Amino acid sequence: MNHIPSLDLELFLSSNPEDKKAFVKNLGLAFEEIGFISLKNHFLDDKLVNDLYDAIKAFFALPDDKKSKYEIEGLHGQRGYTAFGKEQAVGHKKADLKEFWHFGQEPIADKEFSKNYHPNIQVEEIKNFNEIGMRAYKMLEKTGIYLLRAIALYLKLEDNYFDQWTNYGNSILRPIHYPPITTEPAEAVRAGAHGDINLITLLMGASTGGLQVKNKQDQWIDAIPKENELVINVGDMLERLTNNKLKSTIHRVINPPKESWHIPRYSIPFFMHPRMDMPLNSLPECIDENHPKLYEDITAGDFLYERLKAIGLIK
Repeated sequence: MNHIPSLDLELFLSSNPEDKKAFVKNLGLAFEEIGFISLKNHFLDDKLVNDLYDAIKAFFALPDDKKSKYEIEGLHGQRGYTAFGKEQAVGHKKADLKEFWHFGQEPIADKEFSKNYHPNIQVEEIKNFNEIGMRAYKMLEKTGIYLLRAIALYLKLEDNYFDQWTNYGNSILRPIHYPPITTEPAEAVRAGAHGDINLITLLMGASTGGLQVKNKQDQWIDAIPKENELVINVGDMLERLTNNKLKSTIHRVINPPKESWHIPRYSIPFFMHPRMDMPLNSLPECIDENHPKLYEDITAGDFLYERLKAIGLIK
């Protein structure tokens, strides 16, 4: 496969069972083959997308001393700001050429599982920054829940299998700024080759290109969605849960040609995490004589902690 398949969420939401069945099949096959799709007719509207990009560009344009007050010690980058050069992909010695912000799920008084969620950090300088970010968060969460229902059906599970774990899950919305490149990078790239930690990632269209995906032939292919489409990919948690049936594909963001170094890049992925107490034990439906169990049992919270240490956000 040398391209990212494009799917239409309206087919899954259709009252026509054949449309729904076709969406489930095509989504599952794409996630087995390459682990990526692009998706149209999701729940984000153009105005919300534009408002969010305006807000995050204004934030990243703030002086470093103003941004740095939102980098809170002890949060391990899970809320608020993380400065340039703080995160690297697993197995890479050089930090990625980026800075980012995290919006997360707010603690909910009557939900015990949310007691470990940190409140979001409120930005003073940008009007409606947090309100816009959380509206986008909820629309991406809604889109992700429907995609996980389709995945559940593909895996021969009840369609609501993931609902209890992902409603108010530990998801993260991460606006990223890749600043202009001013000097020759010493082996560093905007985002080193990596797999995502979570169940699925929903990526809003980036301001410039650079995202590449490695296919089964070990070829790097450009991931270029059509206008108004989201790029969706499988994360390591879902790969582990499905005993490698669904593929968490290695991807990266390469540096632009030298003549474009002066152009910054912005992108906004939504990392859909479950509740931290969700078991990631390989599903019995994905284990048989030809596909023995590959992973030890672990919870989503413990898996996340291990990976945050590996990428440098927990020392």
